[in-house]
Amino acid sequence: MDDHIERKPAKIRLREIAEKATQDAWEAKLRGEKVGWCASNFPQEITTTLGIPVVFPENHAAGVAAKGGGQRMCEYAESMGYSSDLCSYSRISFAYAALKECPELNIPQPDFLLCCNNICNCMIKWYENLAVELDIPLLLIDIPHLDAFPCDEDRIRYIRAQFDDCIRKLEELTGKKWDEERFKEVMAISQRSSRAWLKAVSYAQYTPSPYSGFDIFNNMAVAVVARGTVEAAEAFEQLAEEYEENVKNGVSTFKAEEKYRVLFEGIACWANLSYTFKTLKNLGINVTATVYGPAFSFLYDNLDELMAAYSYVPNCNVFERELELRVNDAIRHKVDGAIFHINRSCKHWSGTLYEMERQLREKAGIPTVVFDGDQADPRVFSEAQYLTRIEALVEIMEENKRKGARK
Repeated sequence: MDDHIERKPAKIRLREIAEKATQDAWEAKLRGEKVGWCASNFPQEITTTLGIPVVFPENHAAGVAAKGGGQRMCEYAESMGYSSDLCSYSRISFAYAALKECPELNIPQPDFLLCCNNICNCMIKWYENLAVELDIPLLLIDIPHLDAFPCDEDRIRYIRAQFDDCIRKLEELTGKKWDEERFKEVMAISQRSSRAWLKAVSYAQYTPSPYSGFDIFNNMAVAVVARGTVEAAEAFEQLAEEYEENVKNGVSTFKAEEKYRVLFEGIACWANLSYTFKTLKNLGINVTATVYGPAFSFLYDNLDELMAAYSYVPNCNVFERELELRVNDAIRHKVDGAIFHINRSCKHWSGTLYEMERQLREKAGIPTVVFDGDQADPRVFSEAQYLTRIEALVEIMEENKRKGARK
């Protein structure tokens, strides 16, 4: 690239890459290619290697919710007979599959479905239902929940067998052929993207952080939809460079005084993103630790490690490993407290959070609070409750700082 040509900011490049991934799927659909709906933690190495266009219902639902359509789409699904207790992402997906359009955000309708249940087993029933309603094929990669720190050899063989079977079925379904050399190239690019994304996120360890913690939620989509592309790797590398430069210059994208640093646990409340962020910002609170965004980086050096990497995602890990990740993150990134989102939709994740909160509070020595919410359905979120909990956390963090100053 010519040094005299000013580069777009990394956040703009990342947004454009995510938009292009959807546009590419639309164009493929118009050419008559088969397009899939794909779970966010499905092994992207498969689809990228085969050059199969896919879009991601979870990303779509989050986008719809962030643009204000979450409640309307959830209510439409409920009018079809779906329970309000179901994941709001799935309800938005069911509504969209029936309506075929949404004023907030459109994606092409699927010709097949790719599901991976390392996120949660709700994914299986969600995608099975879509397969029946739309009368299209469903390919599932089942990744068992870990019961120990390492992913054992039996699990690796089990996952690899499904990985290979999925490739064979996709070749038959789409007419595209597997290329082993291209696969190696995609793995290398994916590692480059993952390392750059993790490096960028790691700069929050500096005080003050060179970026607003909510930048993670805004920039993470590319780690899902285009991790195996050179464009993604370059954009994440630029993001890391920008944050490094911010550290050197003592500036930040967090446009307030960073009085307190917190760990934010759970998926963002996309429908209430503005309120949740501004409440923290107005109180001088910056998010400097979270496992959610970085979880979409997958590090491995060989095929066995690739299979294991897809077991090491939130909701698939053994509890003790998940706790260790958060404790280490809290200490490394110098947090003063932690905020836990008890997400009505993500029951598997939220089910362990009260124990996670208790142990994190003890092991990291920080105050914690919880609030009720949802990743896409705004009816579950209370601004008053959120504000009250955050103000309570501030009081404790401030008192701890005073005690520390007196020592």
